[in-house]
Amino acid sequence: MSQDAKSDQNQSRPDLHRTHRSAAAAPATPEPSQAPAAAPSAADIKRWRQYLADERAEASVYRDLAQNRSGEERAILLALAEAEGRHEAHWLKLLGDRAGKPRRATLRSQFVGFLARHIGSVFVLALAQRAESRSPYAKDPSATPAMVADEQIHEEVVRGLATRGRSRLAGTFRAAVFGANDGLVSNLSLVMGMAASGVGSTVVLLSGVAGLLAGALSMGAGEFISVRSQRELLAATRPTQITLSAAPSLDIEHNELLLVYLARGMTQEAAAHRAAERMGLLDCDCDPSLSLRPELPETPDQHEAIGTAWAAAASSFCFFASGAIVPIIPFLLGLTGLAALVTSAALVGLALLFTGGVVGLLSGTSPATRGLRQLAIGMGAAGATYLLGLVFGSVIS
Repeated sequence: MSQDAKSDQNQSRPDLHRTHRSAAAAPATPEPSQAPAAAPSAADIKRWRQYLADERAEASVYRDLAQNRSGEERAILLALAEAEGRHEAHWLKLLGDRAGKPRRATLRSQFVGFLARHIGSVFVLALAQRAESRSPYAKDPSATPAMVADEQIHEEVVRGLATRGRSRLAGTFRAAVFGANDGLVSNLSLVMGMAASGVGSTVVLLSGVAGLLAGALSMGAGEFISVRSQRELLAATRPTQITLSAAPSLDIEHNELLLVYLARGMTQEAAAHRAAERMGLLDCDCDPSLSLRPELPETPDQHEAIGTAWAAAASSFCFFASGAIVPIIPFLLGLTGLAALVTSAALVGLALLFTGGVVGLLSGTSPATRGLRQLAIGMGAAGATYLLGLVFGSVIS
């Protein structure tokens, strides 16, 4: 290529250095992603300050719960408190000098904090689980994706912690809730049915007292028999140590000890190895996974831990009686006629809403939904009995 051609080519090529220098000298136009963030509105600041207060309250709840725990549960709760602290730092950064004085947490967070400080039970974990599930961060662009994911994971962590407490409550709590609701609904139905038949208030009161005593005794006895029968059934499935004493006398050619271990679920290889050890034909210098382990002491019965027969019976008796007395309170106070029935139904309705709400709370669902369901079922049963009482009263008269 000639010098003239090279000169022409160089003249036609853009001067990159000159272009770069001129671009640097010109005022820089910010990219859309580099534009300064708009000043937060008053609503944003108010919302962020509320988030900040709630994060502080939730961290405090987890720390308070950790004080009554030990080991792994304590470490988990403290880790949750630390995570809430990271969320708190995010809102503090956004607020800057607009954070102002610490705001009060929401009433829900304050209530959970009060329970955590003074009770520290599975109820608090159930409330915390529900609070984590209702986090508004997923719909708030001010929250980071990591914070949204944190809240979802926190719900599962708290669910796991609450599950342990629910398992410990399962036996006795089931009997208590069942007894209380049965007492409320059955005695209200009895009272309303008797009143609708046209008998006097004294007869209605005596019927209610009789229903209370009969139902409480029946519930207590039935729960005792139920739990005791379940425990006896489980005990019947527990292997005995008869193989230790019978093994030396067994016929090696027709070794039925092998069948014992096969029936217990062992593989053919493991069962044959265990049978040979029991009969003294093998030492324990072979595969450790097959060798005979020393007999371990009996572990506490899981069913004993979550509710004995006596505890279940006592819970059923007491809670049935506490539920069954509610419908007859107006009659005990001297009310008669329609006023007594309306007052009785109102008191039972409030009690059903409460027990249903407690069940919903412990199950991690909406307390209002569970309470209304209990109310509808109870009032439906009582209303049906009242109509039957009217029919029977008219037939008898």
